[in-house]
Amino acid sequence: MENTEVEKLQVKEVEKSKVFIIVEIIEYVPNAVVIKTIIKKTTGNVSVISIDAGENLTERLSRFDNFIQIIEGCAEILIDDQLLTLETGQSIIIPANSKNTINANERFKMISTIIKSGYE
Repeated sequence: MENTEVEKLQVKEVEKSKVFIIVEIIEYVPNAVVIKTIIKKTTGNVSVISIDAGENLTERLSRFDNFIQIIEGCAEILIDDQLLTLETGQSIIIPANSKNTINANERFKMISTIIKSGYE
């Protein structure tokens, strides 16, 4: 992340069998990326992420597929050399072993689900 403090808030998994509204369990922090882990297992994890305008998740090469769903706002996602804009309600799977960058031209919230099994 460029010139930003990343605030990683490790939380207990969301209470099972209890209704919650995903977009309300994370807040925006000025000039920051906030990540809350909802479920963390050896086979993968689910996180909710808020990214303030002007911030980004710097380019990375993920070894696993990553399902992204925008739950508020609009995100710019670069996968290899393909630039995509996703809006609230839209989703994409970032394929394993592809370079990707996620930019916030405006602030947004997303769910990231990484599956670590099935690559044997």
